Amino acid sequence: MTWSAKQYSAFEEERTRPVRDLVAALPQREVRSAVDLGCGPGNSTEVLAQRFPGALVSGMDSSDDMIQAARKRMPGVNFEVADIATWRPAQPVDVILANASLQWLPDHATLYPRLAQQLAPGGNLAIQTPDNLEEPAHRLARETAKDPRWADRIGDVRHPARHGAIDYYEMLQPHCSRVDVWRTTYYHPLAGGAPAVVEWFKGSALRPYLALLDAAQQAGFLESYLAGVAKAYPALKDGSVLLPFPRLFIVATR
Repeated sequence: MTWSAKQYSAFEEERTRPVRDLVAALPQREVRSAVDLGCGPGNSTEVLAQRFPGALVSGMDSSDDMIQAARKRMPGVNFEVADIATWRPAQPVDVILANASLQWLPDHATLYPRLAQQLAPGGNLAIQTPDNLEEPAHRLARETAKDPRWADRIGDVRHPARHGAIDYYEMLQPHCSRVDVWRTTYYHPLAGGAPAVVEWFKGSALRPYLALLDAAQQAGFLESYLAGVAKAYPALKDGSVLLPFPRLFIVATR
């Protein structure tokens, strides 16, 4: 699956709002080092650097396209192409930020404690993940994938499993002195109605499906998906649509 920084950034303001809320919840203290895991085009790294201006901030992402965009955005910051699943810092880190990135990885019961163990004493792990697998946008994607025209290619595509707030609390609590978990639903007004919802998810949730289809199949998939989205997310009087987007937040202290 390839990431497109341009596609992802089409809704940058809406995608950046949750990371602002997450980083604002971090304790005010001296931070010497901070890393952004799954930094994307650098919008989340920028928020992190603004919050801790005295820290040595770095970012990493598995997508070269995202890293190139991040380097252009913040030329003074060290960004590298790397895999969160195998990431190990040379030294313990004061703040680890993972904004809308860990949902792409499996085995959270192993991953989350491992990340907490990379923190310096008193350090913070800040995580935000979409909590929307049962929202219409995701359910429609799974249903559309079962169409006989392409079911043999994508009928079994599934996003990695996610867990609930209690599960994540129990994963981290043995390794941390404090774990805060909360859930927020954002309602994003998108101009353009249902097509805007499709464009939003083309930059994220639809990627695993589209990556396995040829151009003609992609066009057919998106046409069918759009028809379902138009019913699930009706246009408002001004032609826009209000996209509900629930997200789960965690701030854990080592």
